[in-house]
Amino acid sequence: MKRLISLLVSLGILVIIYTQIDFGGLIDVFKNCNPLWMVVSLGMVIPITSVTAWRLQQVVPPKAKLGFGEALRLILAASVLNMVLPSKMGDIAKAYFMREKGGVSGSLSLSIVVFEKASDMLSLLLWCAFGLLRYPEKGPFFWTMTVGVVGGLTVGLLLLGSGQFAKVFFLAARRFTPKKISAKFKTLQESWGEMQAYVWEDKGQLLKISLTSIFLWFLHLLQIWMFILALNAGAPFIDSLALSSLAILAGLLPLTFAGVGTRDAALVKLYLPYFPAQVGAALGLLCTSRYILPAIGGLPFLSQYLATLKAFQKKG
Repeated sequence: MKRLISLLVSLGILVIIYTQIDFGGLIDVFKNCNPLWMVVSLGMVIPITSVTAWRLQQVVPPKAKLGFGEALRLILAASVLNMVLPSKMGDIAKAYFMREKGGVSGSLSLSIVVFEKASDMLSLLLWCAFGLLRYPEKGPFFWTMTVGVVGGLTVGLLLLGSGQFAKVFFLAARRFTPKKISAKFKTLQESWGEMQAYVWEDKGQLLKISLTSIFLWFLHLLQIWMFILALNAGAPFIDSLALSSLAILAGLLPLTFAGVGTRDAALVKLYLPYFPAQVGAALGLLCTSRYILPAIGGLPFLSQYLATLKAFQKKG
């Protein structure tokens, strides 16, 4: 039901966007795009997915013996499941598969997934903060976003680096949230503690994974800038780091289906100083393709991981 509501919200926002722009102009944007840049920008999904799979290989314990091919299939299948199932069940299935096939304990496999997601969020916030701090002529909105993003990055780094800070944070979160959400924070707190112990055990490995995550998100944001070039539009790369990061963060709000709608609206609004709304709407469609293409690539492996998910639900 929640998935249906989020889908309806996404469709509603898209209807509002497309009724307020020149739809014929949107079609013309794609007709007049740069074919070479379009192929190159869409093709960026291959190195991005490959680096993501390689990072997963590095995160899991050596005893799991997770090969690159299996890691790639896990990433692609999780992309499919995350598109069609609620609560990021693709990532849960990924954790379960590591437990069943790789000999990794259930709590550790969940901790690995939590660390992956934490690395992604911190890397995105890092590039967003860098772009915002360099962004020219900041008004009240951008100053507020800068303070919020830098604050979020600081809290995230403290959560990762300080066990005492993480304990206080989760206790406060559990105390001031409804009972149902508080129970989720308790589970996350347990996984977070084990994740901290695991990642700080090998500081060299932690540094390698952190740098890989930062590079990975540079590729994500570079791809979006390449989309802009493919649409024969222009925006300074440093400015785009801030604007595209903010749009991705808007898409993470738990309101819409896979971020569709909120991300599109943010792209249209944020990039208005650089190109018209119909180009921003076209950019939103290309950004959605970043999630659709890996999901399409994961379809051949879907049946295997659906069976994994069913086994997880039975044991749960």
